[in-house]
Amino acid sequence: MTETLFELRKFVAPEFIIGVDARRLAGRYAKNLGASHVFLVTGPKIISAGWVEDVTKSLQDEGIRYTIFSDVSPNPRDFEVMKGADLYRQAGCDAVIAVGGGSPIDCAKGIGIVVSNNQHILEFEGVDNVRIPAPPLICIPTTSGSAADVSQFAIINDTTRKVKIAIISKKIVPDISLCDPVPLTSLTSELTAHTGMDALVHSIEAYVSNASSPVTDIQALESIRLISAYLPLAYHHLDHIGYRYKTMLGSLLAGLAFSNASLGAVHALAHSLGGLSDLPHGECNALLLESVIDFNFEVCPERYETIAQAMNVDCSSHEPSEIKQKLLSALQALRIELGIRERLGDLGVSRDTIAELAQSAMRDPCLATNPRRPSVRDLEHIYEGAL
Repeated sequence: MTETLFELRKFVAPEFIIGVDARRLAGRYAKNLGASHVFLVTGPKIISAGWVEDVTKSLQDEGIRYTIFSDVSPNPRDFEVMKGADLYRQAGCDAVIAVGGGSPIDCAKGIGIVVSNNQHILEFEGVDNVRIPAPPLICIPTTSGSAADVSQFAIINDTTRKVKIAIISKKIVPDISLCDPVPLTSLTSELTAHTGMDALVHSIEAYVSNASSPVTDIQALESIRLISAYLPLAYHHLDHIGYRYKTMLGSLLAGLAFSNASLGAVHALAHSLGGLSDLPHGECNALLLESVIDFNFEVCPERYETIAQAMNVDCSSHEPSEIKQKLLSALQALRIELGIRERLGDLGVSRDTIAELAQSAMRDPCLATNPRRPSVRDLEHIYEGAL
């Protein structure tokens, strides 16, 4: 990789508060942003867990009205965004709060830019295609994975083309993120594993990205250290607030890193898979990561060695082929410990769909910052390696 030390780099981030009960500050910050009627985007399971009630109480305490929208799928659909935007207008809302994982937050971002720009959500696909900023947005993440609460990314499912589109713009960076580890204690072990691996992939891809910087490098490496150490502990001790805090901090740092350094082939391939097959995003990332590293390793072995060191892998030999194998083995061991033992083929992905998946992944903007430029055949080979 070329030296980035003296190249210009910009960094975009929202205000954020991290710590126990941060979610209860929603009303105060909505008032600070001038909100009088909040559009609250969430999901049914988050409501039943009680986390939304804590937020609505804080709004009531500040005299702020709210309308709840919970018709959000795990991979948010284009029509769900448009439905939410219609309801936002009908209710006369002036700000948005998202409570949930990446899906409600991405949906909330989409709703915001649709109501401010009066365009269909799919018209914003790509980089810097949002003209008018969205209404004020407060995010309360309930997973330590997507980091949509601090990023300039939103991923929406185009149900006609059956692809996930990426919307990348600093105009969808939230105004504030309230990072509270308490809601993480209601996550299942499976969701803990999937979302945690998503965060780990964020930090790994940000560190090897050709748009990385000294600032994102610091965040990505600390994120890798935290997640690799504490994600297994959180997985085995679901209600341990200390372990949950560490994974939330790791996810936050990964989000700040990838929002500014962007991502790579793992996410391009996973977006394609999720769009066609509607598979869990974090699980797709986990199953593709090793094949992508195997492909990328030769162009930046020193970067992957540093990643291995952050994961506490013995790199004393400094022999690239040996380090690659040790890193891949460590990632495989982590994945298996987290219960992600299947292959893509076990999830219904067949060789017949690989050509279509690869073509779709080639159009994903995340591929632009992958350290090695792949051909369509390369992407097909990576999918085959994960089958």
